[in-house]
Amino acid sequence: MFADLVGFTAWSSVREPSQVFTLLETVYRAFDQIAKRRRIFKVETVGDCYVAVSGLPEPRKDHALAMAKFASDCLKKLGEVTKKLETTLGPDTADLTV
Repeated sequence: MFADLVGFTAWSSVREPSQVFTLLETVYRAFDQIAKRRRIFKVETVGDCYVAVSGLPEPRKDHALAMAKFASDCLKKLGEVTKKLETTLGPDTADLTV
């Protein structure tokens, strides 16, 4: 899975570095928790992109289903996290999507 935060460049261009850090740290921590629960391997984060795989390093027969469930969970969690962060990071924070 390659997840890119849509709207991040415009959003971050009018924010303080500490606000950008808060957003990315909060979102990625939430995704990491989901990955751990679903046994998904996070490859890396690059800027506003989160890269993960299923079936590595340990093969699994349900890799496609596991990744689909992980992606769905991440979409839901992103909406929850950005809504919650609106009070500290600004009203357009919840407009960010993946």
